[in-house]
Amino acid sequence: MKRYRVRPGSKVRLQEWDPDDASGFAGKKAAATRELEKLKGRLEVLQELLYAERRHRVLVVLQGMDTAGKDGTIRRVFDGVNPQGVRVAQFKVPTPDELAHDFLWRVHRETPGTGEIVIFNRSHYEDVLVARVHGLVSKAVWERRYREINEFEQMLHQEGTTILKFYLNIDKAEQRRRLEARLHDPTKHWKFSVSDPRERRFWADYMTAYGEAVERTSTDWAPWYIVPSNRKWYRDLVVCRSLVKTLEGMHSKFPPLPKALSSLRIS
Repeated sequence: MKRYRVRPGSKVRLQEWDPDDASGFAGKKAAATRELEKLKGRLEVLQELLYAERRHRVLVVLQGMDTAGKDGTIRRVFDGVNPQGVRVAQFKVPTPDELAHDFLWRVHRETPGTGEIVIFNRSHYEDVLVARVHGLVSKAVWERRYREINEFEQMLHQEGTTILKFYLNIDKAEQRRRLEARLHDPTKHWKFSVSDPRERRFWADYMTAYGEAVERTSTDWAPWYIVPSNRKWYRDLVVCRSLVKTLEGMHSKFPPLPKALSSLRIS
């Protein structure tokens, strides 16, 4: 996982990160699929321990260009976990009520409680990405937000939240292939938006915005991982491995039976 983790203070040029890279796994797709199933089994056990112990909180942030695979990652990596302890939060165009507050207000309400894993499908980073690319706020505002995001995530960390942030890295050609697939596959028509081709015209601007956001907000307490995502199977493997390793590091245990109940007999 170290190869994809962005070290705090390092320069980030997304064009230097290969979205086709699969060097972290020696086998091919079929072997990776089998490995993913094993990891998912381990994830299910670890998530149940997390939920039962109710000592830790985990926040997973998924960001990426349209078609990068945020929905697919959630569907394939988390399909076996207990839905009582895992939930997904999506952040779309802010509502009038949300716009009436600071940009982190709607985000803070969705952060995990103890025992929970919460997945942000898009996140507070939209406010230094879309807002920047389309000039919805001034440069002074989005520049200030990097510091505010770091302070917000540090506060969550200090209160016991483990934060993992994944930028799902695809190239422009791969996005075109996936958009065309949505047009030609009736089961994917619902995913296609008339805004998708329009947003593609801002690809270079988004790459600049994403690169700076990752560079300015990858910290020891909330690291970014730039995940090669042209190969969906490899993307899923990298994300799942990272989650399993993180949860294993928490050394969670099932809570013991309270002493008051140790002598209880069921008639």
